[in-house]
Amino acid sequence: MEFYRETWVEVNLNAIGLNTKQLKAHIPDETQIMAIVKADAYGHGAYPVAFEALSSGATWLGVALLDEALSLRQKGIKAPILVLGWTRPADIAIAAEHNISLTVFQAEWIKQAREQYQSQMPVFLHIKCDTGMGRIGIRETEEMDALADAFRADPRFIVEGIFTHFATADENDPTYFNKQYQRFTTMLTQLMDRGINPNLVHCANSAAALKHPDKLFNMVRYGIAMYGLSPSEQMKSDLPFQLQQAFSLKTSLVHVKQIEAGESVSYGATFTATEPTWIGTLPIGYADGWLRRLAGHATVLVKGKRFPIVGRICMDQMMIQLDAPYPLGEEVTLIGSSGNEYVSIDEISGYLGTINYEVPCMINHRVPRLYFKNDERIAISNPIIDSASILEEKDELDKKLD
Repeated sequence: MEFYRETWVEVNLNAIGLNTKQLKAHIPDETQIMAIVKADAYGHGAYPVAFEALSSGATWLGVALLDEALSLRQKGIKAPILVLGWTRPADIAIAAEHNISLTVFQAEWIKQAREQYQSQMPVFLHIKCDTGMGRIGIRETEEMDALADAFRADPRFIVEGIFTHFATADENDPTYFNKQYQRFTTMLTQLMDRGINPNLVHCANSAAALKHPDKLFNMVRYGIAMYGLSPSEQMKSDLPFQLQQAFSLKTSLVHVKQIEAGESVSYGATFTATEPTWIGTLPIGYADGWLRRLAGHATVLVKGKRFPIVGRICMDQMMIQLDAPYPLGEEVTLIGSSGNEYVSIDEISGYLGTINYEVPCMINHRVPRLYFKNDERIAISNPIIDSASILEEKDELDKKLD
């Protein structure tokens, strides 16, 4: 990709692959991995991450929106994809056309979809159970009954899977997690008692997959840990294998000057030099997702040394204090390694008072993403990615409909 600015993200695809392979070795052989690539793969880039994850042992992809699934299909990926969020009933035709599975949890949704869907092509659905997350999903036996009746009324609608999402799997106290798990197993039994036996049962996110390999059913959803980030601070010291962070953020010095004692820097003149001071200007700001709150807290790396941000971060630029007149074009690391120093995503999220998930997501797409494998930058092409085992299962279901 060609770009014309001195700020960029580097994504280490080897880290994505390693984190995926390590989970594959950690979980039972029969348990599949759904690589979660929603929100443009947590800011890393959905297509390259999907490609690497599928090449490293994942068999499914999970996204939040139908638009995200269609984007992957347009780039040539044929592996099974599940839309984890709500999709409009009117849009099931395009989902079926592109072999995209949808999440369902409302009998009324199926009723509306049946009225609008004219094709005989099967629609593959995963039932979402709300076992305690309080977000989306069925909660009561009556809702399960209504869904089962709706499915029996139309053989085009295939229950391919059932799943839930844990609210506290990343915490040390397992009480709420166990409550959700037990509720999910009860709901699974209720569904099967109604004559519906989904091929795929999945409840484990990254945290549950890492901490509870005995409670995975036959697929796990691998999100934050695939990117080399711990699901929580509580889990960092007790991970079953070492995660490798895939995301780095870099820029370059575009201006260096020395200011005198008494001179100030940036809006509000919040930084005033007490002695002659070297100041470097970086072409990155809050419009790129490097938020103003980081000023006075975060440091950057130049040739393996840490330097503070000074003054307020501007929309497109920010300033740092240097110890010497470094040359223009000198690389500056905001996230990642330089020499023996390292700025982690967790460090940045700590300054912002948020979770590590949010940091790569907030670095927006006017910052180009570059992809590296074996320490070399690679071009991203669009080969066809397949996942034969799951597609064969779908073919068998298609035959049953004929």
